[in-house]
Amino acid sequence: MSFENLNLIEPILGALKTEGYTVPTPIQAEAIPLILDRKDILGCAQTGTGKTAAFAIPIIQLLTQEKKLPGKRLIRSLILTPTRELAIQIEESFSNYGANTNLRYQVIFGGVNQKGQVDVLRNGIDILIATPGRLLDLMSQGYVHLENIQFFVLDEADRMLDMGFIHDVKKVIAKLPVKRQSLFFSATMPPAIVQLADTILRNPSKVEVTPVSSTVDAINQVIYFVDKENKKDLLIDVIKNNKIERALVFTRTKHGADKIAKELTKAGITSQAIHGNKSQNARQNALNNFKCKLTRALIATDIAARGIDIDDLTHVINFELPNIPESYVHRIGRTGRAGASGIAIGFCDAEEKEYLRDIQKLIGKQIPVNNDHPYPLMNHTFTKEAPRSQRPQRSSNTRGSSVRTEKRGPSTNGEKSVKAEEPTKFILKKKPVFAESRSRRG
Repeated sequence: MSFENLNLIEPILGALKTEGYTVPTPIQAEAIPLILDRKDILGCAQTGTGKTAAFAIPIIQLLTQEKKLPGKRLIRSLILTPTRELAIQIEESFSNYGANTNLRYQVIFGGVNQKGQVDVLRNGIDILIATPGRLLDLMSQGYVHLENIQFFVLDEADRMLDMGFIHDVKKVIAKLPVKRQSLFFSATMPPAIVQLADTILRNPSKVEVTPVSSTVDAINQVIYFVDKENKKDLLIDVIKNNKIERALVFTRTKHGADKIAKELTKAGITSQAIHGNKSQNARQNALNNFKCKLTRALIATDIAARGIDIDDLTHVINFELPNIPESYVHRIGRTGRAGASGIAIGFCDAEEKEYLRDIQKLIGKQIPVNNDHPYPLMNHTFTKEAPRSQRPQRSSNTRGSSVRTEKRGPSTNGEKSVKAEEPTKFILKKKPVFAESRSRRG
């Protein structure tokens, strides 16, 4: 099947040819006709399967075919997405696919001055791509009105839930007209997401190209067991000795991302970090440098996992395994995109073994292990932090002392441990104490 078989208008077909696209991906082939037929969509597809084009192309066609009303342009389509990077890339997709039409687009997100965004909105646009926070802010100021929305897209819905945006999403939905076409896309489909979809969609057509929470078959996955203190050296060794041209490296914290970027650069591997504490300009510059191959490694937190779309990215490295199994799927989905092959490498220390078990349970397969490296795992146990309820009371003669009397295990945030008067060692029996929110701060 080719795009010509999908009854697309010539301006879109011409734009697709310019972009080098001739054959639709499975989700595009299935979703585009349904959307053109004005059906609500419940779409479940892995990252990298082309779902942005699956909703962008038919929306462009339907809006182009409508008779233009006189006066200022009104916002007729809203695409809501969780991150700035993803919002920018969706806007680029609309711009590319709609290059031969007269439609106007605008992307809005926080972290930058709103003036430029507001100026474009005042002039009138057809399609708005937005993150929840900035959208609600500009709505409250009277710059954005949603009463004329005909097409509403909620993209990366499960990520919205993970990042705590679900209440903001519901506030936006409450302002939408009842009569509209709604398109709901998610890489995974846990029960909470299905419940949200039920409140948004009306008799939706379900498009599920791959099994829920599966990983792309084209991605070769491998695990390296390594002690935590040797991960940095192993990372340098893997990138240099495997002659990796570009690697996207995921870490659990913003501070960790910055530290790894500095260490890699010191070792002669040009690197930059991208996370929520960086300004929008810094994040975009880091992403552009990586895309243009000016840097060899991009170090990212999970907030960037869904928003990074890089052609021909061959390697994703999980410097730290995520404690949320679904995040692993999103991370490695940055490679092996659009049918290309890719390699996903994971570093696993003693604390992360249970994370690995959860990941393998979710994806339904055992990940092969590479033991042929210079930093094999030696410490197979770790000391767990004592429960807070077991802290002894401070006596009156220690009230002025700053020394704690309980044993603290390895810190998760870089704090130094203080020796106990009567140390007690706790061996891992269940997941280490990492608050889930810690992995989502990026």
